[in-house]
Amino acid sequence: MLSYQHAYHAGGPADVHKHAALAALLHLLTRKDRPITYLESHAGRALYDLASPETAKTGEAMRGVARLTPGAHPYWTAVEKIRAAHGPAAYPGSPAVAQALLRPGDRMALMELHPAEHAGLAAAMKGEGVAVHKRDGAEGLRALTPPDPRRGLALIDPSYEVKTEYVDTAMLALEISVRWPEGVVMVWYPLLPAGRHEALVGPVEAVEPKGLIRDEVIFADPPPRGMFGSGLLLLNAPYGAAEALAEARAVCAAAYADDAAAA
Repeated sequence: MLSYQHAYHAGGPADVHKHAALAALLHLLTRKDRPITYLESHAGRALYDLASPETAKTGEAMRGVARLTPGAHPYWTAVEKIRAAHGPAAYPGSPAVAQALLRPGDRMALMELHPAEHAGLAAAMKGEGVAVHKRDGAEGLRALTPPDPRRGLALIDPSYEVKTEYVDTAMLALEISVRWPEGVVMVWYPLLPAGRHEALVGPVEAVEPKGLIRDEVIFADPPPRGMFGSGLLLLNAPYGAAEALAEARAVCAAAYADDAAAA
């Protein structure tokens, strides 16, 4: 939705879950010499300042990336590349995580409809093989799949400000996984007391698409109300994905109360 701005949540526990998993999967996909395509439906501005008033207002980064110990993992490769270029308070959104790990010959297409977020995205994401679109994310994914190169990953990460987005996201993920069988489809969703995520997870699990993995974490100190955990669904998950997700959770374990996950 056009009211959502991710700066308030940058670097929080949900971000580190999503970004560490994304980095791990991209590392897995880029082990082979063949090029890949990365698509993202709700890209945001790609580059965030953890010293900004927006980030300070929520304090989420202090419960997320600030708790982690840097180490040898693709997630930290991406974070350190961004900080080397933009300073120690910089934090990469998922497009910047992807760009830090992709190779020459790989391609990426990013969708963002919010005017200010799109402007930031266009300013941050430049270079050969990068396409930035000001368009609806669902429409963009449908128009661009299957892409060339045919191997790759699509991240679907809406704001979920409208209840119907859960069911809509389930239907989109299933459609893209069929339209693009060579592509991994990664869906992020929030865990809320109302349990709205089951409107997304339920339809996907009922279909049991190829290579389905469900990965959830509970935050170490969730707020009294609101999001208490973070979830991911993978469709068309490649061989080795479950192990890659487990390693990603271990990297970020300091932000979580419970590192158990269903797969």
